Parts: sequence; structure tokens; C-alpha cells
Amino acid sequence: MPPRSLVRWWDALHEVESLVSVHWQLSSPLIPVSQGRHTATLTNVQAPVEGDNWLTLVQAALPISEAYEWAVRPDCGAVVLFSGTVRDHADGRDDVQSLTYEAYAGQTEQSFADVVDEVRRRWPTTGRVAIWHRSGELSVGESSVVVVVSAPHRAEAFAAGRFAIDAVKASAPIWKKESWAGGTDWGTGATDITTPSGVPSAASAGSATAKDESVEGGAPR
Repeated sequence: MPPRSLVRWWDALHEVESLVSVHWQLSSPLIPVSQGRHTATLTNVQAPVEGDNWLTLVQAALPISEAYEWAVRPDCGAVVLFSGTVRDHADGRDDVQSLTYEAYAGQTEQSFADVVDEVRRRWPTTGRVAIWHRSGELSVGESSVVVVVSAPHRAEAFAAGRFAIDAVKASAPIWKKESWAGGTDWGTGATDITTPSGVPSAASAGSATAKDESVEGGAPR
């Protein structure tokens, strides 16, 4: 199971923070899992009625094309979409058959909101941002996380999208259990949870250059 120190650290970090309202819709009561964590059971992913952030923890399959279509805006010439899928191996573990994700519902969505706040602080021209993550058991090839960012130019979109997925991995209270030919155990390579502000931007991050502005078309490429 996830280290108790991480669970206690996360609870302490958010003890005095006010929660930000984000778009998510429960189809049934919260289901308790180990160490006091909870996972929300969402039957589908529904776009927010208003606003430019779409943040969801869901057990259903992720409709990736809908995230892309929602992120398109008239003032944004670039849309970058990242989808993380379950692969068939991990460090020292061949023949991975499935992953099971567990998360703190409510606090996970809050961490997504914190990521978006940092994205918009670093790249103020960002248009729309979607961050979706699965919970529960996933088979090889299924999408476990989707991050979509739109922006006026490709440089900002790529940089913001790369940062967003890196920050989600570093800051969201989500743990995965791997099932492979040799058994079942928590994923390897876990690191301490940090805040989005502590996650560095990729080396290529930055605003669009004058060249970008002169050649950027109306559609992403």
C-alpha cells in the first residue's frame, strides 16, 4: 500500500486550504478503500457547462476525442493532448496484465485544480485545460490519464501540456497497484508528493517566439 508518510503528509498539507469547486458528478456514494482513501464512482465524463477547466476523477473509460473537441477555441491555434496508457511491463516486472488505481476523491480534484492554477500562472495565454484520471482496474492498452491544453501558439501548448502531466504525476494523491505474471504489488518508482509550484518546466518551456507567431496557422499540427 502507499507509504503512510505520504498519506499523512497530504492530509497535513491540505488541512488549512480551502477547497476549490471543480466539475465532477457522483453517481453513487463514495466508496472507502484502504488507509482512509476514497474513490469516486463516475459513470461517464460530462463537459462543464461553463468555464475553461475540465477536471475529473472517473472509473469509466475516457472519451479522449471529446476532450480534444472541448479544448478547441477560436482564439487558440494549438491543442496538445496527452494520453497515458497501461503498458505490458514495468521495472523488473514482465507480463503486466492490469493496473488498479486508488485515489483520494475530492483531494485529487483539488490537486488537479492546483495544477491548472500553476499552468495559467506560467503560461497566461492558456485557453482550456482538461485533466482526467481513471480509478479502479484498467487493462493493458486502456487510457489511465488524459491531459489536454489549448493555447494561441504551439510553443505554449506543448510546454503547458508537458508541465501539466508532470505536475499531475508529482502532486496528485493517486497510487497504482500492478498485477503481473509474478504477483500483485504497488508500482515501483514512487516519489514523495510535491506541490505543482515545485515541479520544473521542461527545458523547452517558454512563450512562443517571433518565428512561431509568424508561421503559426489556425489549426494545430
